Amino acid sequence: MKKLKEWVWDFVKEEDAVGVVEIILILVVLIGLVIIFKEQITNLVNSLLSKIAKQSNSI
Repeated sequence: MKKLKEWVWDFVKEEDAVGVVEIILILVVLIGLVIIFKEQITNLVNSLLSKIAKQSNSI
């Protein structure tokens, strides 16, 4: 029983979980930005792809 208690206490004291929470928060912010600026991102990508296609035809 004492080993289990020590293991739980060590697990709680570990700071690795903080890194996981930070990564999850960063992903949530990035996904939110993509959702907010979806139309602008789509227009930018389409514009870039059309420029690439035009310039590749001229080569």
